[in-house]
Amino acid sequence: MTSITEPTSAVPATAAPAKGTKKASRAKRARHVAPTKARAAKKASPVKKTPKGAKRAQSARDGSKTAKVLNLLQRAGGATAKELIKVTGWQPHSVRGFLSGTVGKKMGLTVTSTKGEDGERRYSVKA
Repeated sequence: MTSITEPTSAVPATAAPAKGTKKASRAKRARHVAPTKARAAKKASPVKKTPKGAKRAQSARDGSKTAKVLNLLQRAGGATAKELIKVTGWQPHSVRGFLSGTVGKKMGLTVTSTKGEDGERRYSVKA
């Protein structure tokens, strides 16, 4: 004789839900960072640039190479590139860059360049 038994369920239908399924209630951990700074209420005003024409002939220190070059350039006939190279001890491209950048742009002086009969270039500045 064989008897057939019905399988019984392991959990009764009226049983309460298992403990431990609820999440723990705690605050999230804060990151280790510097505190945020408060924003400024008023924005800073931009720096006003001086107009190009206002930057006129800044004086050079006595005895400096800039002063020596300016003295040569302000002579009646100006100065040749060779004279400027000899006085400063610079390379020719450095002399030309100084005349263009420092004397011309930063100091705001007008440098005139002329080529003489002998083919030598002369630079001058109106005093």
